[in-house]
Amino acid sequence: MIPTAETPADRLVLEAVGFSLSTLPANARIAIAFSGGVDSSVLLDAAVRVAGASRCLALHVHHGLSAHADAWLAHCEAFARERGVEFAAERVEVSRDAGVSVEAAARDARYRALEDMCASRNVATLWLAQHADDQAETVLLQLLRGAGLAGLAAMAPEYLPADASATRVRPLLHLLRAQLEQYAGERALQWIDDESNADTRYARNALRHEVTPALAVHFPGFRDALARTAAHAASAQRLLDALARIDMESALRDEGRALSHDALLAFDDDRALNLMRYWMRTLGFVAASSARLGDALRQLREIGAAGEGHGLRIDHAGHALRSYRGLVYWEAGDSNEPADETALAARAISELAWQGESIWRLPQWRGTFVFADADVAAGDSDTIPASVLRRAVLSARSRSGGERMRTSEARNAPSRTLKNLFQERGVPAWKRDVPLLYVGDDLLFVPLLGVNRAALPDQVDEAETRVKIIWREDLLIA
Repeated sequence: MIPTAETPADRLVLEAVGFSLSTLPANARIAIAFSGGVDSSVLLDAAVRVAGASRCLALHVHHGLSAHADAWLAHCEAFARERGVEFAAERVEVSRDAGVSVEAAARDARYRALEDMCASRNVATLWLAQHADDQAETVLLQLLRGAGLAGLAAMAPEYLPADASATRVRPLLHLLRAQLEQYAGERALQWIDDESNADTRYARNALRHEVTPALAVHFPGFRDALARTAAHAASAQRLLDALARIDMESALRDEGRALSHDALLAFDDDRALNLMRYWMRTLGFVAASSARLGDALRQLREIGAAGEGHGLRIDHAGHALRSYRGLVYWEAGDSNEPADETALAARAISELAWQGESIWRLPQWRGTFVFADADVAAGDSDTIPASVLRRAVLSARSRSGGERMRTSEARNAPSRTLKNLFQERGVPAWKRDVPLLYVGDDLLFVPLLGVNRAALPDQVDEAETRVKIIWREDLLIA
């Protein structure tokens, strides 16, 4: 039940918080991102009044970017305790990598920390204190950066990121900063003033202090107009995403890890680029620039659907776009790696003295070797005598390059490189990062290729128990 409002600002804030609360299950806990600034102080204070302190959890992220960060942490904890609210905080390191703004790095670190704190406490709703002025500034920034519809859609009132467990909700998004400040003054709230908010070297601060005041004089309703622009852009983006999902149904291959070259190039440029953007989002990639995606599509058209695509070299977010045997996919690593080989990360060697175990779990490979009883009578020929598995310690190793095996049962058949065998069987590069199973120093089994016949004895006791080895990735294990 919403408390009786004392002033217009009080009523607006309490109604906004009450509406967001009404969409949640009864007694569901709410995490509030609490920086200690006026906006989050208003949100936490109002949430306690409407929902009750027991349902609220105040989460603070200590960035360490200000000399006052420790004092802010102490203030936030005291503010929460005064209201009987559980408080939690996490310290983060903000990346200073070249080409990444401090603002963006701090934002990414903050959201990761908030998500971790929500997940560890099993809280499924995270409230954020952004308001109408923040939304207007975001739309302006995206316009000035030449962003597409996804950027112009700005901040959604409610959404669940693909890699998160907590839904992010912005109860105050339609309220003005001035209304929140009026509420805070009337409630005699104490809040933090972050000195960095006055630094106009940051783009958002420059807009806030130098641009939007001038807009307010000549275009008093600009905040509402920009909010409508964001809503229109979000609606249009939803339609584009719906179209991309339809297109993906016809183009997607290999459980979402690749697109059909033919299907992708059958679309005109606008539709193909829309599909590629959406596909990259489903893979968890950061958005690529229009120029980079346009260049990728141009190269794909030049290669042609039947081409192997070894000349395709588009690097993005630690991956390289490749084309192989009619499939388009993203491969880990950059374009310095050869196109038909995965950039393999060496993993620690695991060893097992096999004594009849049915499974061998390999966490570093995210999978399991299964040792199953073979049915030779049913024609299962790709099997191994149990004595071979016991003759020496088994080890699972990374590929190092140049390994060879013989898949033919003919003793005089030549051995061949794993690279050649993978290519012959059409195994795409992203599937080749598999553990090689050795018995002693002999390569015995390779997932997707089978048993190395050269490691088996020439004479085998027909009555001996035989074993079939199966490699199962984690996602395939019940």
